[in-house]
Amino acid sequence: MDLAESLRNRIEEALRAEQFLGKPFELYDPIAYTLSQGGKRIRPLLALISCAMFDGEVEDAIEPAKGIEFFHNFTLLHDDIMDQAALRRGNPTVWKKWNTDRAILSGDTMFVLAYEKISKVRPDILPEILELFNITARQVCEGQQLDMNFETNPEVSTDEYLEMIRLKTAVLIACSLKLGALVARTSVENADMIYRFGIQLGMAFQIRDDFLDVFGRHDKVGKEIGGDIVTRKKTYLYLTAFNRAKGDDLIRLTYYFHEPGIPLEEKIHQVRNLYLKTGVDKLTQETIESYSQEALHLLKQIPVDEDKKIPLRNLVNEMLDRDY
Repeated sequence: MDLAESLRNRIEEALRAEQFLGKPFELYDPIAYTLSQGGKRIRPLLALISCAMFDGEVEDAIEPAKGIEFFHNFTLLHDDIMDQAALRRGNPTVWKKWNTDRAILSGDTMFVLAYEKISKVRPDILPEILELFNITARQVCEGQQLDMNFETNPEVSTDEYLEMIRLKTAVLIACSLKLGALVARTSVENADMIYRFGIQLGMAFQIRDDFLDVFGRHDKVGKEIGGDIVTRKKTYLYLTAFNRAKGDDLIRLTYYFHEPGIPLEEKIHQVRNLYLKTGVDKLTQETIESYSQEALHLLKQIPVDEDKKIPLRNLVNEMLDRDY
């Protein structure tokens, strides 16, 4: 068993040990339900791998890593409400299974639980950990608001979109890595560099997620394929397509995105074909590769033995080559 698999198992073990038996049960059942659905556990795993890479005690990072996972799942609960998403990881979302009010309150409680876990670090690093987490949590909310703003803003640039995903997705991945580095008591320079690495990785990861929403498989992704097309979400693919499409292709793209009453399967099929025709799929993959290579370039500069970087490199490959 390699290190990443061992650490992933350790995270699952630690999460299974959590008991959500408090009262009222209506508050805690959705939390238990959410965390029992698995998921990739990428963020806590990044924290533990980073800690190990910098020769820290991995057990010292378990509780704050769980806090990162609690926070991530809190954002998913609320995102699903805002997006009116019916499925998450192949299962009904919390608001769909129960109701919106319970999903909101259970999500709020997960945020509180995240703080409890994040705070379980040595007193000497607690201020730095809390500062990192506070900044990250605020930025994630800023990113979500920008994403919501884009829904009614007809003029969104690719640069604006990239800044939105930096805030909404990349900073939490970067935070996870820096948290592990801080627990390991590595140098300020190393902690900052692993954070910058995480930003590039997070950008590639989110654009890959956009790509899979259109070109992934339902049984792999665990949610409805084409959801971003149906909701006219201004993703990297959407913005690139409207920048590249000309003539009849632009007319058809506008029609299928904005004309009401088109059957959903037809809308998704036609937009996907237009993406392929205008080369959006290839350009998106090239952009993912560019961010990925920049991340690996930063990782190479970190003054740690290359053998210690192998688990992180392998996880990067898993994150960016996935079909789920």
